[in-house]
Amino acid sequence: MKRIMGIDYGDARTGVAISDLLCTIVGSTAVVPSRNREKAIADIVRIAKENEVGEIVVGLPRNMDGTEGVRAQLCREFADLLAEATGLPTRMWDERRTTVEAHNILSQHNYHGQKRKNTVDAVAASLILEGYLSFRGR
Repeated sequence: MKRIMGIDYGDARTGVAISDLLCTIVGSTAVVPSRNREKAIADIVRIAKENEVGEIVVGLPRNMDGTEGVRAQLCREFADLLAEATGLPTRMWDERRTTVEAHNILSQHNYHGQKRKNTVDAVAASLILEGYLSFRGR
């Protein structure tokens, strides 16, 4: 069985979450720098291989009315590059409000300042992956 990887793509950092072997819960998270897109893709490819990932889910930041803006197009392009680099099926998953939820979760657990900045993308990736895993489980 292969794991599923969730991605929260950002300009500065990209959150990565990986499922457990049964693909029912988030097993681990990481953050990779993404100012250099090619380096970020190389890092994600390495993490995917190390963790025997079989599928990738990339968060799609839709507007609250369901439309897509510039940010959504950047995420689609990133997903296409990941699919090409990994050879894995890569899907888009609606990520509306995941970053807001991630900030709320971190606030509740007293993560502030730099500590929050370094963690929020991994938490957002976890929320994207959790949503997808829940959908798959239905």
